[in-house]
Amino acid sequence: MGLATYSELKSAVAKWLDHDDLPDIGDFITLAEAQINRDVRHRKSVTSAELDISTRFVDLPADHLATIRLDCNGNRLTLASVEEMASRRYTGIGAGQPCLYAPLGTQIELWPDPDGAYTGTMQYTATLPALSDVAPSNWLLTTAPDVYLYGTLLQSAPFLMEDARGTTWAGLYAAAVTNLNKTDEIGRYGGATVIRPRAR
Repeated sequence: MGLATYSELKSAVAKWLDHDDLPDIGDFITLAEAQINRDVRHRKSVTSAELDISTRFVDLPADHLATIRLDCNGNRLTLASVEEMASRRYTGIGAGQPCLYAPLGTQIELWPDPDGAYTGTMQYTATLPALSDVAPSNWLLTTAPDVYLYGTLLQSAPFLMEDARGTTWAGLYAAAVTNLNKTDEIGRYGGATVIRPRAR
């Protein structure tokens, strides 16, 4: 049984579920991809894009999930809260080269307002490229087909009203995601202990 393409994934899911009354399995895959975007953090999902920084608000890339860093003409911008950005605007400082940014929906807000056209370079985590008949594979299906398979099976459980199997799929999916994220962390840091700041 292959799991290298969208079609093969749908066939595998149908075989595992062994139901005659299945809807379009593509719906389960779409739901699984939404869950995967929330759970998986992998270096293969990191990309970059150039932004035209010439106005206070700049649109984020369509596949943007989370910003890693943002540079403006080679200078790194500092992440700020929306509240801090609002308070900065009361200082009366005019336009200039931006040094702060804040996420705002599908845009970022810059401070100070750009006084000209600047080039921004954003490194960010992108959403998973969705599978379809015209896009039959992506990096995750190639790297970790088990995440896709168990994630899709998990999404089928509520529709099929199979709580027991849903618990099984949930455990297998969680283990596959944990292993994928852990393997990626080792790949990034060579097995060194990663120290993260304590949440406040």
